[in-house]
This record gives sequence, structure tokens and C-alpha cells, in this order.
Amino acid sequence: METTGNPSVFLLTVNGQIEEANFPDYDNLYCKYCYVYGHDWAPTTGLEEGITQITSKSIQSHRLIWNFPLETTFKSTNPSGWPQLVVSVYGPDVFGNDVVRGYGATHIPFTPGQHTRTIPMFVPEPTWRLQKFTGWLLGRRPEYTDPKVVAQGEGREGLSCLHFFNVPNSCLLVSLHFPQLQFSSKDQSKQQCP
Repeated sequence: METTGNPSVFLLTVNGQIEEANFPDYDNLYCKYCYVYGHDWAPTTGLEEGITQITSKSIQSHRLIWNFPLETTFKSTNPSGWPQLVVSVYGPDVFGNDVVRGYGATHIPFTPGQHTRTIPMFVPEPTWRLQKFTGWLLGRRPEYTDPKVVAQGEGREGLSCLHFFNVPNSCLLVSLHFPQLQFSSKDQSKQQCP
């Protein structure tokens, strides 16, 4: 592969995994994941979305272990709309219906290297007690028709949510041609403010 001296795009490679979760009250859960990104971004290799296997808790540990691999490469001309990973966790309720157990999102880290992110998970809650009881009875709890809304600000106004658990994921990031396009990926948190 030949690289030119003046690239017009940069590449971002995400190589990692959705590791585990701690949902103390639930078992037999699985994840769905997808990426949300801006208009200038395009995936070049890998999967944009996927679903993990169902996992159960072991006797020794109350953690749910997925170790599900993620491998995707994006290209862009602009860092605006930096990719986010959206994770939705599902599992059976007492009637055996698959219901959402949590939604969460995190930005892909901005700096190259090994990173671990813990994604806070939440679940939409009905606003009225009658809605809650009816949803429980019929096995139809509030959930998003498109989980990508979790990574966006629009469309979530007035939503009542219950915070639940965390899902850690780790990834190795590699970026190509980022400095040549005059973009910096230095860690700004280590710089002191005047």
C-alpha cells in the first residue's frame, strides 16, 4: 500500500472488546452494539453493528463475561462527529420476553493507545405507576426503537430514566495521517490552565 505525501483523509482503527458487565439482579443477558458517527465519517472495514452471545453468571463470580471482539476502521476528513460506541443490553423478564436491561454510549477515545472505558447504563422508566404495572404485566417495557438515540442529544427531552450498571470495554486505537492533516491528538487533560 503506497501512501502519498499529502493525504486527504485520516484513518481511525478500533480494535478491542466488550468485556463484561455487572447486572446483579439479572442473568442470561446479551449485548447489541453499533457505532454512531458524523457525516464526514465512513467505515472502511469491520462491522458497524453486532450482537454478542448470551452469557450467564458463574457460581464464583456475579459478573457476566462476553469478551466480544470489536474491530472497525473509519476514515474521515474532519474530527467533527467523532465515533461513539452504543451498547444495548437485553435479557429475559419473568415471562421469558426479551426486554432491555440497559442502554449506554461512549466516545471512542481521541488518543492512540490502549484504553479501557466503563459505559454507564440506564433504562427508560414509565412516568406513571399504571404504565409501569401494565408494562410489567404485558412484558412491554419502554425502549428506544433506534438505540442510536442514546448517543444524540435530540429526542431525549423529558425522558425518565433509572441508572443501573456499568459495562467496561477496552480498545486499542491507531490513527493514520492525523498529524499530517494538522489535527492534534495530545492529551489536553495533562496541560495546566493559566
